[in-house]
Amino acid sequence: MFPKWYDKWQADNPTNIFGPAIAIGIVGSAVFVAAMLIAWGQPYATAGMQTGPRGTGMHVQEFEFDLAAGDPTVADFYTDEPFVPEPGEELAGDIYENVQVLGDLTDANFNRLMSAMALWIAPDEGCTYCHAGAADGNYADDDLYTKVVARNMLLMTQNLNVNWDAHVNANYQVGVTCYTCHRGQPVPNNVWFRVGNVNANSDGWPAIQNRATAVSNFTSLPSTYLENFLLQDEDGFYGIAQVHDLDSRVENFPGDPLIQQAEMTYAWMNYFANSLGVNCVFCHNSRAFYDGGQNTPQWGTASLGILMVQEMIELYLLPLEDVYPEHRLGPVFNDAPLAACRTCHQGYQQPLQGLNAIRNWPELAYLSIEGETPDYSDFMTPEQIEAMEAALLQAEEEAAAAEEAAAAEEAEEEVVEEEEAAPAEEEEAAVEEEATEPTEEVATEEEAAETEEEVVAEEEATEAPVEEETVAEEATEAEGEAEEEAVVEETTEEAVTEEDDPTNLTQQEEMMLAICQAGEASGVPLTDECAELLEAKAE
Repeated sequence: MFPKWYDKWQADNPTNIFGPAIAIGIVGSAVFVAAMLIAWGQPYATAGMQTGPRGTGMHVQEFEFDLAAGDPTVADFYTDEPFVPEPGEELAGDIYENVQVLGDLTDANFNRLMSAMALWIAPDEGCTYCHAGAADGNYADDDLYTKVVARNMLLMTQNLNVNWDAHVNANYQVGVTCYTCHRGQPVPNNVWFRVGNVNANSDGWPAIQNRATAVSNFTSLPSTYLENFLLQDEDGFYGIAQVHDLDSRVENFPGDPLIQQAEMTYAWMNYFANSLGVNCVFCHNSRAFYDGGQNTPQWGTASLGILMVQEMIELYLLPLEDVYPEHRLGPVFNDAPLAACRTCHQGYQQPLQGLNAIRNWPELAYLSIEGETPDYSDFMTPEQIEAMEAALLQAEEEAAAAEEAAAAEEAEEEVVEEEEAAPAEEEEAAVEEEATEPTEEVATEEEAAETEEEVVAEEEATEAPVEEETVAEEATEAEGEAEEEAVVEETTEEAVTEEDDPTNLTQQEEMMLAICQAGEASGVPLTDECAELLEAKAE
């Protein structure tokens, strides 16, 4: 094809032209693709949902075509507005037998909900999935385990819608129905069982990990994280999400989390992300995973969800283990199927992509077991609301009147009972009085004796102070006599000394006479001089 000289030149000067050609082809293709993207747009465009401050990388990326396609199961959700009950309308519990949960619904709303449940759970089997005698009109028997399970699931759904409103309706009303989990299947997707050890070649901690399983989201992380965080241990506690120290090469103290706890926590967080179709920063701050105060609001919603699932498992799912047939139990431990985040969310931030599934089903948003009634006010006309309020007022008045009548009747019964009991009480009192009379006489005699003894004791106690006073007076008199004798002696001595004084003799004699008279009156022994003076005075 080429001239001989050209072939000879190529043979003498070999050159590799394939490498440059390939490079030129790659570069040219890239330029072409870039031109097409600029001209026609990115076919795999993403949309970012910002979850934190700008510049921190806190956003969740999603493909726009996934968002546009949506959840395909949403289109199959059956819903229908309820029938507003009329005053005095007969209830299902009065019409049908063995209605244990929804007996306070009207006949129309009861059958409406039963039909919806058949479409939500078992559209192929229909009513016979729970009622073995449905073909013969027998709906009362509990022959099938599915009916017992469905009854428990109704109570669970009502509890979720009423008591866990902060999680179920965190942003706006979404609610939960049977279809939220079942999606037209008797057994919901993404239920889970306990798996235990998954690595037969290891013992201890490695036995639960290092093997890619569907439970571990095909990672080497532990496969037992759901049972660790959602089931109680032997002491009644749940596992706590915790990680090893964020710094490297730090000393571990007793009680500090180890790398094993960190791996368990990472497996748990990975499950969250896959269940909701999000990443870590949907709930956490990418700069401070360890600081709960910097988490996003979604973290609080997720925390409530964990508590909700723990309660749901404990109260409604585990008790059904003895109800399920063997083929419905777990392959390893024969345990009941359990639910978690992915059972409802199924890869979306909100179940059914935020569809308000509960709006037309107030029968699933009240606690029938506590005697409440569904709220149909959103579906009532003003006239119906007025009639309902009047009926409620009348019911309250009738209830109040019934209470008053019951109270009056009870009061009358008490009066009659008291009147009937009065003669019997009088007879009992008479018998008691007769029985107590001798006792009272004896008691009176004993009291008289005790009183007499007390009087004698008081007299003795009174005489003792009198005797003491007499002794004291005698002692006082003796002291006075001694003093008077001393005075007389002193006076006598003075008289003897002053006898020679004629001017004082008469005065002295008068003084002595007074002293002697006082001594004689008090019984003091008299001196000879006093005796002479007294004799002289007497003469």
